[in-house]
Formats: sequence, structure tokens, C-alpha cells
Amino acid sequence: MKKLPLTDYVKDRGQANAAAELGVHQTAISKALRIGRNVVVTQMPDGSVTAEEIRPFPSQRHQAA
Repeated sequence: MKKLPLTDYVKDRGQANAAAELGVHQTAISKALRIGRNVVVTQMPDGSVTAEEIRPFPSQRHQAA
């Protein structure tokens, strides 16, 4: 099992391939990269991949002005 930041995974595979392998649209990958989401991709020994976002708990909410 190998864990990589989404940024490194996309550099190796490209946005379109990464999206197809993770089962999301390419635009979701693009947005995650653009806003700096902390996503870790796990490559399994059988070649499958999963991804999870690491976020603080409890999540910080934006305060309305």
C-alpha cells in the first residue's frame, strides 16, 4: 500500500486519468488542487486506488458577518 498526496498522484497520472481511477469528474480533481484540499491517494497492491481528505475535527465553520 502506497500513500501519496493528490498533487503528486496527479503529476504522475494526469487529472483526467486520476479522476477516472477515483471515480470522479476531472473538474473535481481540478477544484481540489486549486483550493488546496488535503487529499491523500492510497494505491493498493492490486492496483486499485482510494482517496480521502484529511480535515480538522471539529470542522471550522465560516462566521457570517
